[in-house]
Amino acid sequence: MDHQGEFRRAALELGIPDDEISRFSRHLRLSIGLFGGSGGSPVGQFGGLPRLPVGMKWPSAGDVPLPLLFSVDCAALPRVDGFDLPADGTLLFFVNQERDHEDSSGRYAQVVYVPDGAETAVAKSPDPVCVREQFDVCAELRAELPLWLQEGDEDEDWHEYWEDLDWEDMSPFQQQLFRYMEHELPHLDELRALAYDLWPSGAGLVIGGYVDDEVINSIAEQTLAGREKAGEIPTIPIAKWYSRLEKEKHRLESEWISLASEVRVYEEYYTSFVIRHDDLAAAQVDKALAMTNFEAP
Repeated sequence: MDHQGEFRRAALELGIPDDEISRFSRHLRLSIGLFGGSGGSPVGQFGGLPRLPVGMKWPSAGDVPLPLLFSVDCAALPRVDGFDLPADGTLLFFVNQERDHEDSSGRYAQVVYVPDGAETAVAKSPDPVCVREQFDVCAELRAELPLWLQEGDEDEDWHEYWEDLDWEDMSPFQQQLFRYMEHELPHLDELRALAYDLWPSGAGLVIGGYVDDEVINSIAEQTLAGREKAGEIPTIPIAKWYSRLEKEKHRLESEWISLASEVRVYEEYYTSFVIRHDDLAAAQVDKALAMTNFEAP
């Protein structure tokens, strides 16, 4: 389905100029929300026991077996332009969230791709503790925008990119983004509302879309630190570091994509799996990175 065309036609009917629709559409991503219940045909399962290739051991970190977070049948998922999920086969996401939260090495999370046609069997649990409650999940499309284009929410301050920022408090790059929003997207409120009306979602688990801000921030910090250490970019005063970091995060948004993420819930662990577009297109999901956080009020 031509989702971009659907959005453009609806925006034109609202009287929004075509060139502004094009600018906004460059930032609009569709992701796949997963939800439990009887609202559609199942596309996978949350928890339970995985179907693994015959002879494959249960994914683990040393002697620590990793619980199956969820699995999806790629062929059953809705297709999204620009998101190169495998056309078929199964993706399985394993993570020990408590260990992954405490250890930043990434060893306590794994993504496994089982190609279509592979001989599989339901794996036996090496430890009952690593088996979550199982239920089927269905899929729906949802609209996503980068954090700086999202509408502020007084009840969820992690979305408030511009909260309490006066002009003089903004970094030069933030000022650049603000000017862009004002001059290039004068109908931003209408375009944003239209996207969310066309593809609303209350899903608690999401495939695709933008990388969580904390995760992309961590990747950007490590990238810049590595480039500074290698002498690829000059070391700058700490006062200018934040502006460079914001610019690097903006650049990396086009290089990385969220492979899967749980919606934040207070006093619960939530995990994000992220991957470079090129690695996903090559079905090299073993190169995905995971980060587990814990939100507390």
